[in-house]
Amino acid sequence: MGSGASASGPKADNCAQGLIMSDTERTFIAVKPDGVQRGLVGDIIKRFEQKGFKLVAMKMTTAKVELLQQHYADLKERPFFPSLVKYMSSGPVVAMVWEGLNAVKTGRVMLGETNPADSKPGTIRGDYCIQVGKNIIHGSDSVESAKHEISLWFKDDEVSSYVSCAQSWLYD
Repeated sequence: MGSGASASGPKADNCAQGLIMSDTERTFIAVKPDGVQRGLVGDIIKRFEQKGFKLVAMKMTTAKVELLQQHYADLKERPFFPSLVKYMSSGPVVAMVWEGLNAVKTGRVMLGETNPADSKPGTIRGDYCIQVGKNIIHGSDSVESAKHEISLWFKDDEVSSYVSCAQSWLYD
């Protein structure tokens, strides 16, 4: 390694010892059918990785109506509920679990507002969508809903727990 760089040292030692952070959390993020069809999955993953979040689960699936009814149960009385379920079951969804410091809150900021017209440039919705009915991505709105959504979409053994060597470069 040039310039006196070494594989050992504080950063490498943290990785080898398994840096465990107690203040990290997990969030559920789903690229909706329009985002998948438009080929935005890679760009979305890249944004979360560049921010410093760790991907701990991912799958592509066409969601069943029953799953979507559970996922969006808090919206079942809203007039748009049937069309939301129809849209979300119309094609593949990429479901993901991301982990990191303030993952839920920061993830929501990265997504932008539910209505893309209210989203700032630089957010996922601000950059990639126009209409609220096709807003390409879902993100948990609280730690509690993240836990619930993750349990709906993933079995326990489908979510990885591992130490990323990048953690020591991201967090004090």
